[in-house]
Amino acid sequence: MTSQAESERDESDAGLGALISERRRLIGLAYRLLGSLAEAEDAVQETYTRWYAMSRHEQDAIDSPGAWLTTVATRVCLDLLGSARVRRERYVGEWIPEPLPERTGWISGRPGTAAADPVDRITLDESVSMAFLVILESMSPAQRVALILHDVFAYSFAEIAEITGRTPAACRELASSARRRVRTSRPPEAPAAHQARLVREFKKAWEAQNIDALVGLLAPGATFTADGGGMVPAALHPIEGEGIARYLTDLAARASGGLMVLERTVNGRPGLVIEHEGVTVAVYAFDVADDRITRIWAVRNPDKLRPWTAG
Repeated sequence: MTSQAESERDESDAGLGALISERRRLIGLAYRLLGSLAEAEDAVQETYTRWYAMSRHEQDAIDSPGAWLTTVATRVCLDLLGSARVRRERYVGEWIPEPLPERTGWISGRPGTAAADPVDRITLDESVSMAFLVILESMSPAQRVALILHDVFAYSFAEIAEITGRTPAACRELASSARRRVRTSRPPEAPAAHQARLVREFKKAWEAQNIDALVGLLAPGATFTADGGGMVPAALHPIEGEGIARYLTDLAARASGGLMVLERTVNGRPGLVIEHEGVTVAVYAFDVADDRITRIWAVRNPDKLRPWTAG
């Protein structure tokens, strides 16, 4: 027969397993809210720290630990978003969300060079595409929370109201205004295969330093945004139109030897990774519409590229 002590231990192990299983979902939530994998992991760590700071009696009194963890993680993220806005006002150059690596190339499906797999904890879909994350950056923290919790994680507005301390009607309006911003900010997502073809042609034209071919791949109003964080050289302001082709061919002409441009999945979409002697020095994400590249985001800040090289 199973002793009472063994039964309690089994229950404790099961409870611990359930708590740990929430981590993947919490990381996914926090990343979408913060746009930074490092900050998301910190937010989730703080959430678990608060859980384990409670007594066993306090923990047992919570009907749904998963709901409690979600509530605390969201509130931690809201606090971080408030301080992040101040930090980003002092940021050198443009701030771009931290890109997520995957192990596979986007054409062949062969294993890529990024051995670390932090993205393993995040379901990749349109809600983590770089284009979507950039739009989220233009929203208020409350809009972002309402949209992500309702549209991505399927929380009811009554549940979101409990988490945020607002009324369900207010949360519904926040999500609605956030959706309108998404609709007006970008066209529907282009099929991945279509984007892959354009990005591959872009890679070939860039490596050949072919300005005319690059211009032909870019939409007339295309923009190029770089993020060096003041740590490495990068364009401090967005570049538009044909200036992108001139800027990139100049970069290629001045590049030192040993650089490799690799086809890699970036936030679930076809992108490019630039490596120097096995170290990732830039990650390029793209947005495509009407058979042209409309946006390019180049992340060069070394702090945001560590997951791409860590082994």
